[in-house]
Amino acid sequence: MGSYSKANIVHKLPRLSMGSLQRTISDISAELSSSISSKEAIDDDIHLPTVSEVEDAKCECCGLSEECMNEYIDRVRSQFSGKLICGLCAEAVKEEMDKNGGKQEAAVNEHMSSCEKFSRLGRAYPVLYQAEAIREIFQKSSRIRAKSMSPRDESVRKSNGGIARSSSCISAINREELISPKP
Repeated sequence: MGSYSKANIVHKLPRLSMGSLQRTISDISAELSSSISSKEAIDDDIHLPTVSEVEDAKCECCGLSEECMNEYIDRVRSQFSGKLICGLCAEAVKEEMDKNGGKQEAAVNEHMSSCEKFSRLGRAYPVLYQAEAIREIFQKSSRIRAKSMSPRDESVRKSNGGIARSSSCISAINREELISPKP
């Protein structure tokens, strides 16, 4: 066991009596009640604006839920043909409008159908959704390739503005290699 020195002795604080604690509590409560009554008199003069209620809104395209004020919901519905769509879908609709010449109703319907298709197939079967997307890309590219780009087809060349190929230079390159082989 260690030795105790006078420096290690902890002086105990005197215990407060129950009566002095009661007086302290009552003094504090009296001060608080007087300050609260004076603040209530000041608050009666100040009128704060009402807080708008927030409600849970669900996007009609992708199903995303977010908290929105009623004014915002009304504004979005007025912009997008009565449909409530989130900010991400709103940007996609704007892109779709750029593609189809500014027709908003058609852009909203196109985006909603693609979101519905994704929700039906993409979330449950992501591999099938990817295969379907690749199939659509191939169909679009095959339609483009089906159109002739020959120099004889003047109407296609004028409408697409593409460069028509008249002959190939590959055969000339091959002939040069055959005539003068490299050492």
